[in-house]
Amino acid sequence: MIAKVIVDVASNQTDRLFDYLVPMDFQELVTPGMRVVVPFGPRKVQGFVIEVTKDSEYSTKKLKYVEEFIDMEAPLTKELLSLSSWLKENTLSFHIAVLKVMLPAAMRAKYKKKLVVNREKDLGGLLPSTINKWFPDEDSAQDWEELLKRVSEEEKKDILHALKTKELLIKPVVGTRETKKLLTVVKPLVSEEGMIDFRSHLQANAKKQRDVLDYFIHHKEEIPIVELSEKINVSRNSITSLVDKGILHQEEMEIRRDPYAGREFQKTNPLPLMPEQEKAIKPILHSIETVEHRTFLLRGVTGSGKTEVYLQAIDKVLSKGKEAIMLVPEISLTPQMVTRFKERFGSEVAVLHSALSTGEKYDEWRRIRDKKVKVAVGARSAIFAPFENIGMIIIDEEHETSYKQEEAPRYHARDVAIQRGEYYQCPVILGSATPSLESYARGKKGVYELITMEHRVNNVKLPEVTIMDMREELRKGNRSMFSESLIEAMKLRLERKEQIVLFLNRRGYSTFILCRDCGYVAECPHCDISLTYHRTNQSLQCHYCGHTETIPSRCPSCEGDSIRFFGSGTQKVEEELKKIFAEIRIIRMDVDTTRKKGSHEELLSKFGRGEGDVLLGTQMIAKGLDFPNITLVGILAADAMLHIPDFRSAERSFQLLTQVSGRAGRHDKEGEVIVQTYTPDHYSILDVKEHDFVSFFQKEMLLRKQAGYPPYFYLALIHVSDTDLTKVVTVTEKICHFIKGKLSPNTVVYGPVASAIPRIKDRYRYQCMIKYKVEPNLTEVLQEVMKTYQNEMAKTDLSIMIDTNPYMMM
Repeated sequence: MIAKVIVDVASNQTDRLFDYLVPMDFQELVTPGMRVVVPFGPRKVQGFVIEVTKDSEYSTKKLKYVEEFIDMEAPLTKELLSLSSWLKENTLSFHIAVLKVMLPAAMRAKYKKKLVVNREKDLGGLLPSTINKWFPDEDSAQDWEELLKRVSEEEKKDILHALKTKELLIKPVVGTRETKKLLTVVKPLVSEEGMIDFRSHLQANAKKQRDVLDYFIHHKEEIPIVELSEKINVSRNSITSLVDKGILHQEEMEIRRDPYAGREFQKTNPLPLMPEQEKAIKPILHSIETVEHRTFLLRGVTGSGKTEVYLQAIDKVLSKGKEAIMLVPEISLTPQMVTRFKERFGSEVAVLHSALSTGEKYDEWRRIRDKKVKVAVGARSAIFAPFENIGMIIIDEEHETSYKQEEAPRYHARDVAIQRGEYYQCPVILGSATPSLESYARGKKGVYELITMEHRVNNVKLPEVTIMDMREELRKGNRSMFSESLIEAMKLRLERKEQIVLFLNRRGYSTFILCRDCGYVAECPHCDISLTYHRTNQSLQCHYCGHTETIPSRCPSCEGDSIRFFGSGTQKVEEELKKIFAEIRIIRMDVDTTRKKGSHEELLSKFGRGEGDVLLGTQMIAKGLDFPNITLVGILAADAMLHIPDFRSAERSFQLLTQVSGRAGRHDKEGEVIVQTYTPDHYSILDVKEHDFVSFFQKEMLLRKQAGYPPYFYLALIHVSDTDLTKVVTVTEKICHFIKGKLSPNTVVYGPVASAIPRIKDRYRYQCMIKYKVEPNLTEVLQEVMKTYQNEMAKTDLSIMIDTNPYMMM
């Protein structure tokens, strides 16, 4: 039998199937999707079995054997393997990179395997006597590798047969320290009479051992040593001495980590739907009933009750015995979303996002694979949840760029969701108050089914938006970062004990420092970008490579003392607010305050309990938050994203401002939004004032058509970087020349040109852009580019990155 394997060596030469012989003992067990260890040249590498066949085109005499099976149950399903081939082609990635991204990080390391008796199967004494000695009772466990070394050939055959009939199970135990959680437990090894007899012969001074025996005479079940020690106030030594004497049995038991252990979620019931919600859910429920794949674009204004539509649609899916995946774009959104899902579906929910530890993610992933849960909630990577009977996939805030992975494989979760939806013939819901232009254009053309919800739940009014022209504030002599209107509005909210959200999409204290005498700006020595001043640790930091410097007291260029701080970050806003409002309680949420595990949830819970008057933060506070006491939202620099060199800058500004505005007045109290800007006449800001997505869409689409950008054209971006500037320019020129000669005349190739940030981490960056409507040769040509430079990239600092659907133009 032949296993066709993708090996864990990322190069063009190895990006294909390699044939290996399957040892006779494992021929009944091998299935596609398993991870194996195979000899590859002089070394052993990990690989994935993609196919199992009887024959090979090569002589079996030349083939090597699979050395080890890491899994006894394939972690990748047949559908995920099929999806990996599609992703490999669509993202121009190595197959191994796609396969690895589908698994949690813990599974990229080798883990040990324990052989245990299947407790759920009624054995009826069927275990052969040859292996009974290794498993004297149903709680016995053996190390798989060690056992195979010790058993005879006959015993080995019996063990493999027992595995096939599921009488024995192989339980993976992750070998790395951070992903393995063991608990030491003890239980009686002798009968109650045996313990009483042993107790009567103990010496008079062995009081603690008597206490332990008394406990087990009345309690027969196993108990963690730590818990027993605390319960009856005895030392660990008193317990282990009874283990040494053969009275108690001690073993290590793997326990599943639950990131929400100890948390109680109060069960909630479905809420009555508003007429718009009823209308929105009807076609979705019909798609579930008829088992057909349809992609719905649900555009609902902020507060229109999209989440309740999701919950009730998932409820329908679960009633059919199927599973659901729910994606949210950011970790900060996950706590509130998880709470709502856990309250509705209880233990049926698994959570997958980057704020969990490696071990927690691994255990949550296993709960999905072992069919212990029906719903997966998480960020981008949760799209690969190993369900095998998916009934619905939902992508909330579908416009968010975080759904696009920016390193290989450069997939978009939306495309993967639609592909999986087609396979399982189930609906895919893309939800947003401000859908991406590409999605909305597809909705208008009928590629997606467009559903709109124009009103908030219970007809709550959308907040009134006031645009403050900061140029006028300057003319009046107000040089602070707060307009007079915003200060007055904040005073009013503080008097009423209502809450405020302040949004500024810049962390740190000052954007840059400048010498007023000579114009010197402190820049990162490794990147062509200015350093940001952070007040808390009195340092200058690069937000691209992490370089840190102390603040100069005098100008390093002219030795002058006119060093000044320019621009404002969240730290500075916090300091200025405290000067204006002495007693104000501010909760700041940005990358600096949310580094610690669980800090997102902790800060939001604190705000939810009313322990803060102001929630101040970057874009992580812009979406999904639903607090009834927020009545004022202040946007401090509305045009911060408007002038960056990216054709999507107006779209992203409109989306972000609309999302932030939607945090105000979501319940009984009326909301107000104050937008501070230096470009009050820009259409994206004017349409935020009117809450008019359709108007913005029409204006932006006109500009995109004139400029030839998506959704009217497709783009591909080639990034070339190296530590040698001359080499970067030369290679980019050669690539551009080659591509221009190979593609059709209607396809336009721009470049070579320096990237918007020409140097990051001491690497010079150039790029060229391909713009096309139909280009059948594109994949083939781009693959040729990668093959041409493969050897050079392996031996030098040269790096070539191709993105066939770029979201970051910088």
